[in-house]
Amino acid sequence: MTHARKTAGCLATLLGGAGILHLARPEPFDSIVPPVLPGPARTYTCASGVAELAVAGLLAVPRTRRLGGIAAAALFVAVFPANLQMAYDWRHARPRKRAIAWGRLPLQAVLIAQARHVAR
Repeated sequence: MTHARKTAGCLATLLGGAGILHLARPEPFDSIVPPVLPGPARTYTCASGVAELAVAGLLAVPRTRRLGGIAAAALFVAVFPANLQMAYDWRHARPRKRAIAWGRLPLQAVLIAQARHVAR
């Protein structure tokens, strides 16, 4: 199994799980939607959940894997403002929550790089 194939499988699993969580338990995700976005936070939460599931599907199928990598990179960039919002909102939270919020920021760059690797 090639490295890109393993990476695609990991990303598909991560995005599939995240997509299910966004749709099954949307409340925590609603809370990190930047308030400057127009419309209800729930709309963005559900849309990102559907997008995550769609991209997971693209990554899981060898024929659409390259497109899935491109779509995953774009999705990881698109949701980065929510991670920034979480870091800002949790800036006075307990150290563990702050570490989670701040840790997500560089992790996003790693996920983008992995998605780009799959796209190549």
